[in-house]
Amino acid sequence: MTPDARVYAYSAVLMGSPILLKLFEHNESLASRVFRLIKQQENIFTVNRHDSDVMAINHAAGSHAVAVSQPVFDLIQRAKAVSLLPGSCFNVTIGPLVKRWKIGFSGNSVPDAGDLRALIALTDPNDVILDETTRSVFLQKAGMEIDLGAIAKGYIADVVRDFLHREKVEHALINLGGNVQTLGAGGDGDWAIGLKKPFSAPDSLMGVINVTGKSVVTSGIYERYFEHHGRRYHHILDPKTGYPLDNELLSVTVISDDSIDGDIYTTLLYGMGVEKSLVYLQQFPNIEAIFVTKDHQVIFSSQRQFTFVPLENSDRTVY
Repeated sequence: MTPDARVYAYSAVLMGSPILLKLFEHNESLASRVFRLIKQQENIFTVNRHDSDVMAINHAAGSHAVAVSQPVFDLIQRAKAVSLLPGSCFNVTIGPLVKRWKIGFSGNSVPDAGDLRALIALTDPNDVILDETTRSVFLQKAGMEIDLGAIAKGYIADVVRDFLHREKVEHALINLGGNVQTLGAGGDGDWAIGLKKPFSAPDSLMGVINVTGKSVVTSGIYERYFEHHGRRYHHILDPKTGYPLDNELLSVTVISDDSIDGDIYTTLLYGMGVEKSLVYLQQFPNIEAIFVTKDHQVIFSSQRQFTFVPLENSDRTVY
């Protein structure tokens, strides 16, 4: 790409978030097809649509198995496997807890401890029974609910990337409300992705992450939260306690090839904290992370696939 390459921006509101598509050609038809694809994918995985496969599974909890489409089955299978990793804070069955807290969806009160204990009994991923032969999913206990909110955006971002590849698009960016997936390079040789400064104005940044053909996913406790009696309650829940995770972190950003990995690892690493995460990531050279701590340190697992420039030292256009 050349520095003077013109960027065309297309936007829509989908999945409850602003969706942004950046192209280096004026192509409204392509943008419309991308947004239709995102909407189709959203309808498949949402728990807010009465006729979706996921809603059918949840309604049949404790009663019977539900045959689902291959993409839904595959995503639930992946989510269950991650949920069963030792010490994992990712949990595909966390739906009952999410619904009880309603953080980010009008929730502004702390649930009763007894209620949370009762709901935790409904969040064991071992109780998700998958049958590859019939492509069916069965939740063994009534009241269980699958929630793919922690993984669906990443999956959809990758679906869009693959679609654009098939359309012979070599350079583009798609931002699904915090899940950024890039194709090729940006106008200055890479894409400049802003790292948000937690609990600040929306356009307040700590620095710029420069990547080419990578996914950048950030999850932080400043995104959805409420305050009660001087304490902040955020949306990243600990499936073991039922309460929001509490450690030294404000946010975790993951740089990877696939956005679905970004979704998975932001949750896993947030639950581990910085020290354990740095050790854990040594076995995954294709996954890198940036941690922002409550004392505003910025800590990197490594910088093999990206460069980071503090905001005051960057004159780049941030996407």
